[in-house]
Amino acid sequence: MSALGAVQPAGAAGGARADRGDREPLFRPLSAEDGEQLPAEIESLCMNCFQNGVTRLLLTRIPFFKEIIVSSFSCGSCGWSNTEIQSAGRVQEQGVRYRLAVASRQDMDRQVVKTDCATATIPELDFEIPPFTQRGVLTTVEGIIDRAIAGLEQDQPVRRATDEGVAQKIEEFIERLRQLKEAQSPFTLVIDDPSGNSFVENPRAPQRDDALVVTHYRRSPQQAAALGLQGEELEEPPEPAEDLHNEVLQFNTNCPECNAPAHTNMKLVQIPHFKEVIIMATNCESCGHRTNEVKSGGAIEPQGTRITLRITDPSDMTRDVLKSETCSVEIPELEFELGMGALGGKFTTLEGLLKDVRDLVERNPFTLGDSSAPDRTQKLQEFIGKLQEIIEGQRTAHFVMDDPAGNSYLQNVFAPEQDPELRVQRYERTFQQNEDLGLNDMKTEGYEEEAGSR
Repeated sequence: MSALGAVQPAGAAGGARADRGDREPLFRPLSAEDGEQLPAEIESLCMNCFQNGVTRLLLTRIPFFKEIIVSSFSCGSCGWSNTEIQSAGRVQEQGVRYRLAVASRQDMDRQVVKTDCATATIPELDFEIPPFTQRGVLTTVEGIIDRAIAGLEQDQPVRRATDEGVAQKIEEFIERLRQLKEAQSPFTLVIDDPSGNSFVENPRAPQRDDALVVTHYRRSPQQAAALGLQGEELEEPPEPAEDLHNEVLQFNTNCPECNAPAHTNMKLVQIPHFKEVIIMATNCESCGHRTNEVKSGGAIEPQGTRITLRITDPSDMTRDVLKSETCSVEIPELEFELGMGALGGKFTTLEGLLKDVRDLVERNPFTLGDSSAPDRTQKLQEFIGKLQEIIEGQRTAHFVMDDPAGNSYLQNVFAPEQDPELRVQRYERTFQQNEDLGLNDMKTEGYEEEAGSR
């Protein structure tokens, strides 16, 4: 039977599932207790012995890693097997870059999710794994190096027979990779994923990891084209912004959970004593999923803003909070720091934002899942307990919002008078902060003359 013909039974199985109605989603959460979540089996061709083998596909959803497709192939004739994962979720709004300073054997055991469109580089060796040259994989830092060594060793016999000099240089490079794998010298691993779906584990979560730097960025037109997004362009509103205050705009989109057609509502809102923001809300009628997002309606402020609130009373939980995409959150008493872009833009209350932080920690399978260490799980459970005490008003703490763009806001309940528990500081941005916001290369004056002189 050919591989093409073997697909037909899977379609029949899909038709049987369709008879159940729309109650069961296509991607279901991964659970060890769910015995009904069986993988689909497809007869397919083995590329090693060219006999028929079996491919098993499991469509599942990991809370942190969105939807994935886990595939496993095994051949009963020659015993060859292969496994891989593919992201089945949507491309994130921003790309992500992880920069990890590897200095010990413990760093080599960090879990890594590397999608097929991600680029892995080791600057110290001038080594790069280009995008779309490897399948998506769930591995460790050591596993990435092992995979690179295996790829370089694959054609070494042919090189020794054809060009001994090149084979010798590659052998020396492989030896340097082996030395890195043994953590004999520190090095840097950079994972750059324009789709935003890659991940590098933080073993100290929810605390800040000084060895790991996470940067979210806007994709370039070339990166968007490589991901098949070159046709996505924002349309300018048909009317001036001042005419949209009393109007709710609606446009078509897809649900981020089940990918069914849905509607997104958008409205321009004026926050008292602050500025205009754009609130977008999506409600899926198919699966019931709801999501909301807030975008700044104005320009980037000349200075960054650092807002510090001393939480002393349960009534502080009712304060309105606007957290922009560029804002980071810090709770010094818990040694907790949430980088910018982690929760996106939100317009909620202080209680709602703290609950979102708690849910983010609880849903991460790399911190509280089956793969986490017992001591780390206990530490995170203690953190969640302390955070819950702050939410319930049983513990005093400082809540810090640092936004280089100056587009975040925390309600002053004494406005227009000064709030004794709230401190707002303006500061000059650093060069790196301007670089992250794309301001260093932005020229707003004199560009007409420069363009005319070319």
